[in-house]
Amino acid sequence: MTLVQLEYLIAVDTYRHFSTAADHCFVTQPTLSMQLQKLEEELGVQLFDRSRVPVRPTEIGKEIIAQARVVIAESKKIQEIVQSQKLELSGELKIGVIPTLAPYLIPLFITNFLQKHPNVQVVVQELLTNEIVEKLKYEILDVGLLVTPLEDKSIKEIPLFYEAFVSYINPNHPLAKYKSIKPDQLDLDELWVLNEGHCFRSQVLNICNRGGSTASQHSNLDYKSGSLETLKRIVETQHGLTLLPELSVLEMPEQKRALVHTFQEPQPLREVSLVVHRSFLKKKLIEALQQEIIAAVPEEIRNRKKEQVVAVGPQIKGT
Repeated sequence: MTLVQLEYLIAVDTYRHFSTAADHCFVTQPTLSMQLQKLEEELGVQLFDRSRVPVRPTEIGKEIIAQARVVIAESKKIQEIVQSQKLELSGELKIGVIPTLAPYLIPLFITNFLQKHPNVQVVVQELLTNEIVEKLKYEILDVGLLVTPLEDKSIKEIPLFYEAFVSYINPNHPLAKYKSIKPDQLDLDELWVLNEGHCFRSQVLNICNRGGSTASQHSNLDYKSGSLETLKRIVETQHGLTLLPELSVLEMPEQKRALVHTFQEPQPLREVSLVVHRSFLKKKLIEALQQEIIAAVPEEIRNRKKEQVVAVGPQIKGT
């Protein structure tokens, strides 16, 4: 039994396809298949049910794969020890970030981070929360930037800052006359929200105390969007209002900032966190990322205390 065989085993479990696993391991499929066959012969068990598409681990295979992940993670800690002794950070850092954070947070810190750590190759993917968590579990990603708390015991959450929600209101809407508003003034019939699957959508509905509801039709326009920028344009050109994260309005032109209205205290907040696997590696790289993000966030946001954090998942009305 070798570490290479265990890595191939984990790759097949992750991608559930021998050819795809081979590509990610930078070997040919026959080479990968031969090594796994040798491993099965040595152990005297069948690790995968090859008759199914996609391939699935057998019951004994699941247990062995779980232990293989522990063994590989522990072996990589040797590299971590060596890396920790080096003055300069290097290697690859794979980051997953949710779409309602990516365009506003990444530009704040990425340039300084790359300048300070020129030997680090950063790979960023925009993904939904559940996709990031899944890829963290399979160690396809090193770290996630998303909204918490998620209450998932397989991951570790490191809060970075607390970002306020703001309302973005068409000038002709009745609420436009107020500089700040209360959540109970929001009318769901006039509220534009993101598609299902976005945690931001769940939080917006929770602010309205309608965690299980969906937005109703807006006159004769039914627009399903996965982009906050699109929702902003609809508010500007059509009617109604939407809610936005605070970072998204920082660089907004003065003319459009007139459409931004804050919430009265206590403001609804979202907790933005750096999320890693419980047994995560690349600790020095991730610590450097954490420090750079915190330093890049505006002081008002950076110093804000955790108060009224809006739940990420659906809530029952009245709770």
